Amino acid sequence: MQNFIFISPNFPAGYWKFCAELKRNGMNVLGIGDCPYNELMPQLKESLNEYYKVSNLENYDEVFRAVAFLTYKHGKIDWLESNNEYWLERDAKLRTAFHITTGFQETDMERIKFKSKMKKYYALAGIPTARYHLVDTREGCQAFAREVGYPVIVKPDNGVGASHTYRLRSDAELDYFFATKDPKTQFIMEEFVDGTVETFDGIIDSKGEPLFFTGNVTPQSLMDVINSGSSCIFYIRKELPEKLEKAGRATVKAFGVKSRFVHLEFFVLNADREGLGKAGDVVGLEVNMRPSGGVSPDMMDYAHSTDVYKIWADMVAFDRSTLPDSGVHQYCCYVGRRNNHPYTLDHNAIMAKYGKNMKRSEPVAKALADLMADYMYIADFDTYEQLPTFCQDLLSEKA
Repeated sequence: MQNFIFISPNFPAGYWKFCAELKRNGMNVLGIGDCPYNELMPQLKESLNEYYKVSNLENYDEVFRAVAFLTYKHGKIDWLESNNEYWLERDAKLRTAFHITTGFQETDMERIKFKSKMKKYYALAGIPTARYHLVDTREGCQAFAREVGYPVIVKPDNGVGASHTYRLRSDAELDYFFATKDPKTQFIMEEFVDGTVETFDGIIDSKGEPLFFTGNVTPQSLMDVINSGSSCIFYIRKELPEKLEKAGRATVKAFGVKSRFVHLEFFVLNADREGLGKAGDVVGLEVNMRPSGGVSPDMMDYAHSTDVYKIWADMVAFDRSTLPDSGVHQYCCYVGRRNNHPYTLDHNAIMAKYGKNMKRSEPVAKALADLMADYMYIADFDTYEQLPTFCQDLLSEKA
């Protein structure tokens, strides 16, 4: 029996499903978290063979001792994973310390966590990326902005999600950024890319081949969602276009991805851009070596009538998928609404019109609300043409 340590198995809430499928596949599933055991969801409790509570997951020494104890009790640990961007570097450090070879090690972190380092590997994949400048002096950044033209994007070189990401449109905004930025954070400045964010999401086996793949599209910038407190829209595609599949596979190979769930982000250009390509071409944005966040794994299931939790657990246990393709594919759309907006349609009106399409409607976890709004509606549709009407109906506001 293989020993699998799952770090923070209680967040996001749906991650108990990863643990459940591991256990069904005969794995010895060992959880480490800072949530009291009696506060864990019943489904998670049933999915774990043992749970070790630490007082603070941020305390590396305490988590190290937890792994050491579970190793002493259960024998060598075969896998250690959180499937969470926040713990990616911590996971790698623990794997390295305990000689767990089934995932990224500390030496792998530069290329998969630092946006400036990713560009080399996108180049190896034959995929262009935005020109960049590591933020140093105001004068250096101003010179870069003069070279590529405003607006420019600034964000942490090693950051999670779209937090602390800003679009600077002028020297005055550059001055404000320098006056207010965290001096301890290394920022990267990039030329602005006029493109739609589209992704390759896949479960990759030990040979670097996808066992399952799909993709999502974010029609508006998640950076703007966070910074303006606006609504949130994205959808899972019915079928992934060939150019995104090709870019995803090439990126997986270039970054040396094996035995992982990945979320790879690209721009698809809205207009020709010198040095990047023609309208419709694919440009590298950043790699995320974990599942797409929040409820996205569930949305993949809804869109493709499958179970990505099981496919991932099959990859871990058997290095293959035991699920056949159902052949049933749809668009799955997420609309997040803010509590303080005067929307035209209330919940009852929405359900009366879209109840047959609705998969879920519920409050968003507070930890995700900045990005994904306060209340979510998730619905399936057969055709792309149905999506704009659904989004407009849910987001139109009273005059």
